Amino acid sequence: MVKLLSIFGVLLFFLACGDNADPAKQFSIQLEEKTLQQNQQVGVSIKNRKNLEISNIHYFVDEKELPVSDGKITLDLPTLGNKVLVAQFDLDGQQLEIEEKIRLLAPNAPSVYTYDIVNTYPHDTKAYTQGLEFHDGVLYEGTGKRGESTIRKVNFETGEVLQQIELDNSIFGEGITVMNGKLYQLTWQSGMGFVYNLETFNKIKNFTYGESREGWGLCNDGEKIFKSDGTEKIWFLDPETLEEQGHIETATNKSIFNKANELEYVDGKIYANVYQFESMMIIDATSGAIEGVVNFGGLKSHVKKGPDWDETNSVLNGVAYHPERKTLFVTGKNWDKLFEVKIYPKE
Repeated sequence: MVKLLSIFGVLLFFLACGDNADPAKQFSIQLEEKTLQQNQQVGVSIKNRKNLEISNIHYFVDEKELPVSDGKITLDLPTLGNKVLVAQFDLDGQQLEIEEKIRLLAPNAPSVYTYDIVNTYPHDTKAYTQGLEFHDGVLYEGTGKRGESTIRKVNFETGEVLQQIELDNSIFGEGITVMNGKLYQLTWQSGMGFVYNLETFNKIKNFTYGESREGWGLCNDGEKIFKSDGTEKIWFLDPETLEEQGHIETATNKSIFNKANELEYVDGKIYANVYQFESMMIIDATSGAIEGVVNFGGLKSHVKKGPDWDETNSVLNGVAYHPERKTLFVTGKNWDKLFEVKIYPKE
């Protein structure tokens, strides 16, 4: 019994030393709401287990200080997603810092959109479409699957392939985008992408990914490239170095969402196919807020199932904006049709 008490005493001693070694462990951040939305005011406090006297409290997210008023902070932050709320305060002349993980969601529910088919054009059923983009009225397409991956220039009205190169059989091609006379292409799990001369399709260089997990979709706003990777993150790439320079995270007013696939940039918004669903997200390219969802239900019923059809994988994928016609062009993997559509809010 004496031995047991002795061991217990030693344990208490080491626990006490641990607390004294790191006094910040005595504190934690308390928020009055569990669901947090952009621009929301939320009550905040420091839980103080030993009622120690603290002062000079400040709160930060992404190194931005959040002003406190009547015990509340305003979540006036430019981007959404997984964040860390940091509290700094003084204790006996020492500045301490504690953290709390939070999830910042969109302030409003996404609007629901539907569509009208404007025109229907032929599409190569052997094309496992991964990327689609117009440039100077010409349609460029990137296709996937190992042994079948290509980049190609297409006459969208006839479906004729005007120019094409094939990738190595070990490569699974993914999304593409066109910028400054170059065509950029991702690969799925190889951890690298390619840059080509737009006119000749001669390869200029390879590039490797940084923190992003995989290669899914690409688009650009004329200054930077956006890259999806199968997570909730959409990365910003420098078009010259291809280095990742940050990211946004896609979120609705209820959850963080991780299904963005093929991408297209239009007037400050990113249009993103939802992986394996007949729908598309409209994402604010600055904040990551999912502002709209386009329901493309029924579009697949217009497609004829050919010999390359795969019931699981022949899904909606591929979105390109035609700036002169102000319409979207959408298709799917191994679909026999390319659809020109107009979208509008559902009543």
